[in-house]
Amino acid sequence: MNQFLQWSEQQSHLILLYFILFFLFLLWVIRFNKPETNKYKLPPSPFKLPIIGNLHQLHGSPHRAFQSLAQKHGPIMLLHLGKIPTLVVSSVDIARDVMKTYDHVFSSRPESEIPKRLFYDKDIAFAPYGEYWRQVRKICVLQLLSAKKVQSFRSVREEEINLMVDVINKFPLSNSVNLSELFVSLTYNIICRVALGRKYSEGERGKKFKAIFTEFTYLLSVSNMGDLIPSLAWVNRLNGINARVEKCFRDIDTFLHEVVEQHINKQRGIYGDDSGDNEEEDFVDVMLGIEKESSFGIPLVRDNTKAIILDMFGAGTDTSSVALEWAMSELIRHPNIMEEVQKEVRDVGRGKLILNENDVEEMHYLKSVIKETLRLHPPAPLLIPHESMEKVQIQGYDIPAKTTVMINVFAIGRDPLWWEEPEKFWPKRFLNGGSTIDFKGQDFQFIPFGAGRRGCPGILFAISVLLPTLANLLNIFDWELPSGMDIQDLDMHEGPGITVHRKNDLFLTAKPHYY
Repeated sequence: MNQFLQWSEQQSHLILLYFILFFLFLLWVIRFNKPETNKYKLPPSPFKLPIIGNLHQLHGSPHRAFQSLAQKHGPIMLLHLGKIPTLVVSSVDIARDVMKTYDHVFSSRPESEIPKRLFYDKDIAFAPYGEYWRQVRKICVLQLLSAKKVQSFRSVREEEINLMVDVINKFPLSNSVNLSELFVSLTYNIICRVALGRKYSEGERGKKFKAIFTEFTYLLSVSNMGDLIPSLAWVNRLNGINARVEKCFRDIDTFLHEVVEQHINKQRGIYGDDSGDNEEEDFVDVMLGIEKESSFGIPLVRDNTKAIILDMFGAGTDTSSVALEWAMSELIRHPNIMEEVQKEVRDVGRGKLILNENDVEEMHYLKSVIKETLRLHPPAPLLIPHESMEKVQIQGYDIPAKTTVMINVFAIGRDPLWWEEPEKFWPKRFLNGGSTIDFKGQDFQFIPFGAGRRGCPGILFAISVLLPTLANLLNIFDWELPSGMDIQDLDMHEGPGITVHRKNDLFLTAKPHYY
């Protein structure tokens, strides 16, 4: 009996202890969620937990999770992703405030360890705002992305598109074509030739090259526990992320070292120091010249050159291939639109087998198909995060310095306040009255390439690939789903990543169209 009473007393003490601990935890949670009324008037924020903040509320794709939370808490919303205060913007007016009115405040980038390592801590896309960023961006625009430079690469684009068409023509009519794979190869080949001077996508070396950059783009999209919750940074050692980052960095560095050495040897050949091919100057040659002469006001060393080359390669491949595969996906789902745009392409082409970039200029419906694809499927639906450099007030709310800002381009492009039937693929919305809406950063309801100082400088380069590629595919071939598939069977789910590809590759059958 005494033993039972003693056991019962122990249990009572344990229950009391658990109750006290639970009560203290509840007080901690309540205090953690208490608005900081004395210091700031902060934007609305969902209920958050200590340490992890709002991470437990993000399920599935981040842009869709943010869209769902914004529907409950409003178009300007403050989340806490671990230790990181994150402003999520989901409306046109607030996006305009961030990227135009207060662009000078939000033009920096938050520090993130994985991109910092993979890009040698010397790239453009993730660089903080400052003199270094301004100078290297100027180099890239002048030497690769200006209208004059983009036009000079026209023959490369046309040749690679023709080679892709030849590949498709070699497929038996009964076989389906993996368009997702072809689009990646096309964009790789174009950017390799104009930036690196040659293709690196063929044979076993090409497979290794693609594998390296597939891993590279995956790692850029990983949520780094060390950034979110520094006390849990050790988790990346257990789950292998740190090891993968280091291996990927070594693989990329080896590849870029080889590219640079080839160019140095070529230059020695040109100047009589060694044997080499007298080839036209490419972007790597330009970077090596700037590195040697220090002609841009800031000293550039070899790691700067590698980082900037990597930036241009990454930005120039993934986004274009993503847009092409979503465009073809939507057209195959909407055969009436496919038929209409093919009629325009073929009428303008007037029986020509291969269309050039002059022909494309007259294809207004085709351009609206590209715009509608970018509205529904922006390649980077959250862009690259911004960071506030000082305290600022937006829409009556205080935004502290060092706040990460996510612009949900995906949600803005589907906002019913700005778009009629926003979930519908309807390219004609960009004809007639909508023809003035463009993606160059002035119309904030449509900003797939961003806007302001940190807007993508490669818009012309991307569109110069998208339009002629799509025009030739629609001109030369009639497209169908593989045998036995219906439109309802086409999987439109998204894969993970900074740039959002289809979850599964797009396979279609191509039948040559005979005039």
